[in-house]
Amino acid sequence: MQTHTATTPFGRRPMTLDLISSQMTARNIDQGTKVSKWQVFRDIREAKEALGATDRALAVLNALLTFHRDEELTGESNLIVFPSNEQLIRRANGMSPATLRRHLTILVTCGLVIRRDSPNGKRFARKGQGGAIEQAYGFDLTPILARAVEFRELAEAAAAERKAFRLVKERLTICRRDVVKMIEAGINEGVPGNWRNCQRRYEAIVARLPRTAPRQVLETLADELEGLWADVHQTLESFVKSHDSNASESHSERHIQNSTPDLNPNGETEYGLRNKHEASSSAEHTDNVRSLPRRDLPLGMVLSACPDIVPYADRGQIRTWRDFSAAADRARPSMGVSPSAWQEAVEVMGLQSASIVLAAILQRAEHIRSRGGYLRDLTERARAEKFSVWPMITALLNARMDALEKAAARPKTSEPSAGDEKGQGPGSPENSLVISQSLRDSMKKKGW
Repeated sequence: MQTHTATTPFGRRPMTLDLISSQMTARNIDQGTKVSKWQVFRDIREAKEALGATDRALAVLNALLTFHRDEELTGESNLIVFPSNEQLIRRANGMSPATLRRHLTILVTCGLVIRRDSPNGKRFARKGQGGAIEQAYGFDLTPILARAVEFRELAEAAAAERKAFRLVKERLTICRRDVVKMIEAGINEGVPGNWRNCQRRYEAIVARLPRTAPRQVLETLADELEGLWADVHQTLESFVKSHDSNASESHSERHIQNSTPDLNPNGETEYGLRNKHEASSSAEHTDNVRSLPRRDLPLGMVLSACPDIVPYADRGQIRTWRDFSAAADRARPSMGVSPSAWQEAVEVMGLQSASIVLAAILQRAEHIRSRGGYLRDLTERARAEKFSVWPMITALLNARMDALEKAAARPKTSEPSAGDEKGQGPGSPENSLVISQSLRDSMKKKGW
């Protein structure tokens, strides 16, 4: 004769409504229901966070499932297993008894198993004739069978959430890289735009990115970054389209060689002449700027025209454009150029061109009263596409070559001048112009 089925836990363990709910779910199963216990266990393992289970609790559940001899869980079979704590500890990789009890409680709380305690709390089975089990006390695995469909749905939802989290992280990483490199390209290429504001927007978004964040937070930040990406990308695309259009127009225009240099050797470079110079500008001047070479200035040519920038370089050597830009940045404070004027010049002209302009201003510093104002004037003209660094450098080269030719034609005196005594005369090695003969001939041929 079968005894009453226990519904409450043994000892001081309290009875809760969750336990009653688990027991109700276990009763409402069809007799023909059948599932693979290891497939359901894999679903439970995938959905462990949604269920509130821990890794060690799943190790205990895995051990409990091994005590059920059949591969499948069915509604017709007895799903109560009754191993001792010693047997469970061995199959659960040797965890301590206290840890085992704690994680058994977690399995019961999560609704994965039901306690079927005996009157004295021991786990055992009473067998009848023929060895069939009539009554068993232990852990009932029926909830695993009853909730198999729920576990599969939770596992699919967890997999979809992990995929969405991985995709938003990839989207965020790619968008961050694109924004940073496009802003750098806009500054280095001299694309007109408010790049300082773009940098501030990017830094504000990234500053809100925590070390660990849920997917919803990452998606919000990724949407904001994509909005910034769209603005930066549109600015670059618009510039490229206008640049290509200008290049196509200038290809059919006549080529004018004698473009007016922006920095003349007579020093007519005061900030107060800005309006006069711009008022005298014409379409022909714009054509001159477009007809200039589109390749970058050679570094050696710039150093020949602006040797005064060399002492500001690290160890007095400039071998690359990076060294040249660093030297220009060091020379800026001594020239009285404000950081805002320098940053605006970099944003409009690009770092390389802005450094060349600063070196040219330094070379003619004694003839320029307001160096910062003159730099701002050239920046505005560059923004209007009415300025190029080529005439500035060629003007300095022509001035230095003229000075050398005059010095060579001057009759030599028996007594050296004051400048020659210090080794700083026109013919001294420190002040000599190093320029190749081919470049010299090319400049004379083109009228530079």
